[in-house]
Amino acid sequence: MAKKIFVSVGKTSTPEQEEFVKAIEDRMRAEGLTPCTVGRNYWTAGAPLKKVIELMRECSGVVIIALERTYFPAGVERRGHPEAQELKEVRLPTPYNQVEAAMAYCYGHPLLVIVEDSLRTDGLLEKGNDWYVQHLKPHRDSLTTVEFNGILASWKDDLSAPRPNNGFGLKPATETKTNVSEMSVAQLVGSLKPVQLWALLAAIAALIVGAFSLGAKLIGR
Repeated sequence: MAKKIFVSVGKTSTPEQEEFVKAIEDRMRAEGLTPCTVGRNYWTAGAPLKKVIELMRECSGVVIIALERTYFPAGVERRGHPEAQELKEVRLPTPYNQVEAAMAYCYGHPLLVIVEDSLRTDGLLEKGNDWYVQHLKPHRDSLTTVEFNGILASWKDDLSAPRPNNGFGLKPATETKTNVSEMSVAQLVGSLKPVQLWALLAAIAALIVGAFSLGAKLIGR
């Protein structure tokens, strides 16, 4: 069965961007992988972020495709600060690339990060993190270079490797077997659904009220 891969990409703005994204999806399918993107081939009637969390837990890895979403010809960084800098020709991707890259890292998913070569890269899209950032021209030919093929092969190998414990305690649902006896109170509370959490709080409140009532009766005696 083909492994599901979460693909973080915004809605494309140009035919060139759409062709590039389709080329990446085609390459993934040729490698025996299934690309999954909320709003592209997975849909939900509820909150999109909840679907992102649900889908990412089902996936074995994550591909970030950062393409130009916002452009402004000029601006100022840290306006009003003594070290303010003028900005020119600034191109930014969808902020969901940052959100979904952070979620992928928390789950311990192998990350394949592809950034359009003209973009301003900040946060998890800049170099120096725990993954390699590829700056490519958004063209099908960019996916046939020796460098891209080598990085793709290395990333694919990581998909089958054991997930490291990165300190966040989050693992894909398919690989997690919960041992309640080893969980802390914070982890137990954090694992509860909202309905379960409210039920727990109500039970605690009832116990407190009962304790005070019993204490009052004992004192009255």
